[in-house]
Amino acid sequence: MKIAFVYDVIYPYVKGGVEKRVWELATRLTARGHEVHIFGMKFWDGDDVRVQDGVILHGVCPAKKLYVHGRRSVWEALYFGMHLICPLAKERFDIIDCQQFPYIPCIPVRLISIIHRIPLVITWHEVWGDYWEEYLGFKGVFGKATERYIASFGSPVIAVSSTTASRFRKEFGRQPDRIIPNGIDLAHLESVPPSPANTDIIFTGRLIKEKNAGLLIDALTIMISDEPDLTLTIIGDGPEGDTIRSQVRDLSLEKNVTITGFLENHDEVIALMKSSKVFVLPSTREGFGIAALEALGCGLPVVTIDHPANAVCDLITGETGVICPPTPEDLAIGIRKALRHHEQMRDACRAAAEGYDWDRIVDQAEHYYQSLIDHRIT
Repeated sequence: MKIAFVYDVIYPYVKGGVEKRVWELATRLTARGHEVHIFGMKFWDGDDVRVQDGVILHGVCPAKKLYVHGRRSVWEALYFGMHLICPLAKERFDIIDCQQFPYIPCIPVRLISIIHRIPLVITWHEVWGDYWEEYLGFKGVFGKATERYIASFGSPVIAVSSTTASRFRKEFGRQPDRIIPNGIDLAHLESVPPSPANTDIIFTGRLIKEKNAGLLIDALTIMISDEPDLTLTIIGDGPEGDTIRSQVRDLSLEKNVTITGFLENHDEVIALMKSSKVFVLPSTREGFGIAALEALGCGLPVVTIDHPANAVCDLITGETGVICPPTPEDLAIGIRKALRHHEQMRDACRAAAEGYDWDRIVDQAEHYYQSLIDHRIT
């Protein structure tokens, strides 16, 4: 198969859940003998097209700033979408997998797929629905309309989690065609030694409002009244980074909280997870939650909060973590429970992660892509 993935940012130049998924699928499909291309913005020097780990990368335009005032830039999505048309149209693919976000690039991709009669599958990582109004205020009506327009294309839809599939069905009245989740490389996780820097609690993720790192710090202040030596490591940065750092200083938690920023080598993240006891992600918006899955793979119970847009809840049972109401008090109770039982929960956490090994996920994607190609031919 000759496969094209479309997403505006490319791993490892930008690190995130969607980028990681596309990269893992691309490299593993390449290793199976397929010709795989990724179309995104150009984050490297030199030629616009380059080969990396066997994958053909197309930098269709210079990289632009993704966030403006803490929100994804609409102009960046428009800029990428316009520059995508010619490079993508020059090639002939067997199938295109376009990531649903940031929505606007899906429009030219759909047009090219119709003109060239190429099967197009759109992978949905999240469904925002009414959240658009919270995100953009009165302007959210345009975002919501764009999201609904993309869902109306009729193209086959992959959802990355049961939560995303359920929200897609509820919002658009249509069942996604497949659920193909994100994955982890279990063999690689096992090969990474623990970090010598031990910590009790670990959080990793982009520091945006929806991740609720501030809620975790509020819970920590409750817990250290009884356990003053409790430690928390926060890995990540983002629009809320300065706010979180100020919160730590204002609460005099510098001895308890370490904020590393983003770590260039992802193995460092895994090593720190392995030297921790509990992973906490109190997010109200997760289309899947790769970091939580990696934590399970490292044997850490996961504490998260109950919210209809939080797909991390799909990964958690009573044996692998705790799902809490979204208050500092309840989160503190959940973390304490996980800390008490983290050693007993270790094996169950690892067993739960086994079903998400990337080789299994790639099997599902490969078979589904081929079925769409076969259907077009017949």
